[in-house]
Amino acid sequence: MAGTWQRVKSVFQAKTNKALDRVEDPRETLDLSYEQQLESLTKVRRSVTDVATARKRIELQAEGLQAQADKLQAQAKAALEQGNEPLAREALSRRGALATQLAELETQHTGIAEQEAKLISTMHTLETQVEAFRTKKETLKATYTAAEAQTKVGEAVTGISSSMSDAGLAMQRAQDKIDSMQARAGAIDDLIATGALTDLTTPVDDIQRQLDAATNTSSVDAELAALKAQIGAPDALAQPAPIADAEIESGEATK
Repeated sequence: MAGTWQRVKSVFQAKTNKALDRVEDPRETLDLSYEQQLESLTKVRRSVTDVATARKRIELQAEGLQAQADKLQAQAKAALEQGNEPLAREALSRRGALATQLAELETQHTGIAEQEAKLISTMHTLETQVEAFRTKKETLKATYTAAEAQTKVGEAVTGISSSMSDAGLAMQRAQDKIDSMQARAGAIDDLIATGALTDLTTPVDDIQRQLDAATNTSSVDAELAALKAQIGAPDALAQPAPIADAEIESGEATK
């Protein structure tokens, strides 16, 4: 059961990844990664600012304590000049306490300054990396856009080629139909001319058809006679007189 569930989970994950791959635009992904890096860089810069602010506060505190220590030193000197040693001692005692605080502030200041230096170094490294990523990102986006355009052009050309092929087949079918219809029309004209078919657009009755046939026959006979005359052939249409009649006519002339 566990194995079946694992297979179902793997198949579902594979299909999900495939679907996401189809809708994912690398340019958008790159822009998102760049924005995330900028956010991280902004946080580092904010941290540097916070550390620098803390360092500045310690410096201001140290300056205030140092001013107080200098004032107590002057007061101790003035008390001694007045012959008031106990007061001078009190002033020096307070100044010693301030010196201890100043030493602690100095230690804190050194640690914060080191931390600030590290953060600044990290910030500069991140800035360099983010800028390099931005340049690479724009290059990849331009390359992807060019490849996408080339792919679309190739798909368009393929589609045009397919359309031209289909159009060529359609034109060939149309030409075949035209040739077939022209051949059929010519055959019908021939059949009408020979009388095998009746042309309903110019109806002719049976008597007129016989007259037309006789006219055609007479025309053919006339052409045949003309040809025979040209070649010196006897006219088949001229019938010779019977021999008997010729002899009778010859005898009567002798008498």
